[in-house]
Amino acid sequence: MKLARFYPIFDHSDWLARLLPLGIKLVQLRVKDMDETRLREQIRISRDLCRAAGAVLVINDHWQIALEEGCDFVHLGQEDLDGADLDALRRAGVRLGISTHDRAELERAMSCAPDYVALGPVYPTILKQTKWHQQGLEKLTEWKGLIGEVPLIAIGGMSAARAPGAFAAGADVVSAVTDITLNPDPEARVRDWLEATR
Repeated sequence: MKLARFYPIFDHSDWLARLLPLGIKLVQLRVKDMDETRLREQIRISRDLCRAAGAVLVINDHWQIALEEGCDFVHLGQEDLDGADLDALRRAGVRLGISTHDRAELERAMSCAPDYVALGPVYPTILKQTKWHQQGLEKLTEWKGLIGEVPLIAIGGMSAARAPGAFAAGADVVSAVTDITLNPDPEARVRDWLEATR
């Protein structure tokens, strides 16, 4: 299945209810520091919103609840891979996206037969403090050469203005978080993104 080229990431179902109607077709729910009852509720609401909108929902980290709640796509970081039951996910037909930062992580990700590979941060980002400050567009080109047909997600410091450069470098999909959620007019910013990634 071909993924939509624009991939926003939100931390609450309220964002999905607000912005899915603009035409978002691929979205991630990344929830941190929430008790399981509320987390499960967030996943259920988001799942139902995405089904109604004809959008693909990717659940970050919480693969077990995603599996139990009938979600069909999860995203795992390298540390999350350690405890994840990939066989159970595959048996259930759940698709898998994996974060990568260096060659060792990429090799590990590819051994899991992922449905996409994410590389980041392409540009400096305020969202996460990592030891990888800025991967750069050249690394997108390198990664695409290594993974072939597997979709490549560019994430980290991305903006609608930077999207064409990421696509030209080899990204199939461009992801955004704070460029939307910290914008004074998130709706207008999403429209910009949809235009830039058409």
